[in-house]
Parts: sequence; C-alpha cells; structure tokens
Amino acid sequence: MTAPAIRIETLQFADGGEIPNSRLPLVVYRSAIAPARASAEALEELFEANGWPPQWRAQIYTFHHYHSTAHESLGIARGNARVMFGGKAGKAVDVRAGDVVVIPAGVGHKRLESSAQFLVVGAYPPGVSWDLLRGEPGERPAADINISKVKPPPSDPVEGLAGALTKLWR
Repeated sequence: MTAPAIRIETLQFADGGEIPNSRLPLVVYRSAIAPARASAEALEELFEANGWPPQWRAQIYTFHHYHSTAHESLGIARGNARVMFGGKAGKAVDVRAGDVVVIPAGVGHKRLESSAQFLVVGAYPPGVSWDLLRGEPGERPAADINISKVKPPPSDPVEGLAGALTKLWR
C-alpha cells in the first residue's frame, strides 16, 4: 500500500492584540507520516533526522498561549484534536495522527477538544529555548522584540533542508 502524499496547508494570522501572531504562515503538513504508522517514536525520528530535536511528549495546553523565543513543531502521534490557532479571533483546525503543525514564534494556539488518546511530540530548531506566554498585559512590547529576533530555521522538520518551510519562511 502506498503512503498518502503529504498535503501542505498554510494559515496566516493578523496581530490579535493580546496574541501578536506572525507575518510568517503557520504550516500544516497533512499525513507527514501515514496515520497507521504514526507514533511518538516515528515523529521523534522524523524531527531528529531533519534537524529539529524533539523535546517533549504531551498534549497541547487548553489555554491560549504562544512562544516569543522559538518556532515550534507539533507532531500528532496519536488520536485527534481541534486546535485554535491565532488567538481568540483565529481559526479552529482539526488535526489527527500523522499530521505535523509548524507554528511561527508569536502565533497563539490552544487545544479546544481532543480524543482520550491524543498525544503530541514537540520539537524546536536546535539551540533555542522556548518560553510560554499567555497574551497577558505587560508581555508586549518585550515579546514583540523577542519574536523579531527569532531566525528562520535552517531546515524543515518534515522535509529537511529543501523542504517547503525553508521556502515559505524566507
């Protein structure tokens, strides 16, 4: 049986006031790994092979948040979920096992609902530390300054050095 082709979707979000978002598009890779083969181990291997060291296995927080110091890759290892991206005025996106979402620094995200077995692998470009901001008063303008300093990653977490992300984020 042939693995399904990866489909790439992009979403763009304007500054939401509380959540800064980004000029860079959020990128969703549908079936980055065939759903039947999706696992935490398979996603960790994919991310590691493409220069994005995996750092955790968990779920996505159920509150709006963003990272001002790092881009983030979320690989859906098990189950499915509906995730709000872009803050309160953003867009709800359904994700399932095998999908990967690459979130630019500053873009808000929040898990709205998920299956009981939902599991995510989180990865970041090498050498970066991520913070956790909630869009609370006083975070900006420092968060905006941090976001402006985050460089495009050297590789795509799904497709490597010549992947779609390296073109979309230039």
